[in-house]
Amino acid sequence: MIEERKQKEIEYYDKKAKDLLEKKLDPSKDFEGFSPLELESYRFCYFLLRKFSKDKVVLDYGCGNGIHTVSLAKMGAKKVIGIDLSEKSLKIAKKRIAQENLRGKVELFKMDCEKTDFSDDYFDIIFDGGTFSSLDLRLAFLELARILKKDGKLIGIETFGHNPIANLKRKINKILNKRTDWAVAHIFTLKDLKEAEKYFEKIEVYYFHPISFLVFPFLNLPTGKFLLKLLERIDRFLLFFSFFRKFSFKVVFVFSQPKSNYAKKSI
Repeated sequence: MIEERKQKEIEYYDKKAKDLLEKKLDPSKDFEGFSPLELESYRFCYFLLRKFSKDKVVLDYGCGNGIHTVSLAKMGAKKVIGIDLSEKSLKIAKKRIAQENLRGKVELFKMDCEKTDFSDDYFDIIFDGGTFSSLDLRLAFLELARILKKDGKLIGIETFGHNPIANLKRKINKILNKRTDWAVAHIFTLKDLKEAEKYFEKIEVYYFHPISFLVFPFLNLPTGKFLLKLLERIDRFLLFFSFFRKFSFKVVFVFSQPKSNYAKKSI
């Protein structure tokens, strides 16, 4: 029987997917109503994915509605596999794949990210597009190190949990049932980056949006994108100083060289 915390995450994302289907929203946009690539953090993450994914076997880890799965397939990956526990999200992902004529290049499975069915050393590249807050990261890191090839890379983008304004907004979203209790309590932090060092030899982290995140709710307004570009320029200056990095809204990371004592454990 599936754990209660996982069931609540599934119910949350099933509802989000149902709303997306019923409202017939723009499929190029995520649940928040804007395209991820409008943000510098996602553009940089995609730059890394394009650089390393060509002719590789890629896992979209917690693929959700497939917004990134399709892009990964178009980057020249040999094969893309997406996994998620939300059936309604996978339904949208399958529709996207069909629309883009990518059926032969992409496979989707209903599967638990904390305990997958893949063999050891299976993937060249694993992409995490914000799934970590829904998981028990100790179990997730153990599994990711196991299924990632020794010369592979885990490339991800996560919301960071140290900005007090963003944290206040999350608490409000929790009250309004716009986020699950688990997700609010498990936003990615410096502690999690430290935990990742137990499973991967090499950790690279890039920081984004210490102040530009404030304009995210207004991106669809006439001046929204202009303000975003302006504030992102200020972000770049601030991020020269290590003090501001902790308060970033997003982090992009690359974990590589999975440690052998974790990577070779069979399930």
